[in-house]
Amino acid sequence: MSDFETLSALAGRLAERLKASEQTVAVAESSAGGLISAALLAVPGASAYFLGGAVVYTGRARMRLLDIPREAVAGMRSASEPYALLLARTVREQFAADWGLSETGAAGPTGNGYGDAAGHSCLAVSGPFEHALTLETGDADRGANMFAFAGAALKLLLTATES
Repeated sequence: MSDFETLSALAGRLAERLKASEQTVAVAESSAGGLISAALLAVPGASAYFLGGAVVYTGRARMRLLDIPREAVAGMRSASEPYALLLARTVREQFAADWGLSETGAAGPTGNGYGDAAGHSCLAVSGPFEHALTLETGDADRGANMFAFAGAALKLLLTATES
């Protein structure tokens, strides 16, 4: 099974759950580069649950796409759980979604300017409850990390919607 087929299978399970509960999601992703949104949109009937998404890869994108000012992230590292929660909350609020899902990290092949190694990602979900986690793949393969980050984000939301 290819990486995208794996993501599609996760997204399919998530789509069924979101549609059955009449819930919606909005996505803010960074190092996954749009793979989270692409997987969710690849499921037929995505308009029933997917409200929108943004690839928030830079500070400029964060300000333009999510309207999060520099002051709101003062003292916050971009590849951190607090930052991931901020993205998830903001995208949920801006789209009036039931769930906000976010990912931010360092895909590779090198780490980021904050000292995080390639394969580091922080993921968060915001909705009826919030949760953030950090993933360390230990891999420098950029493409593999992007798929790993997207898969972990989809699994996080799948777990959140079980509650």
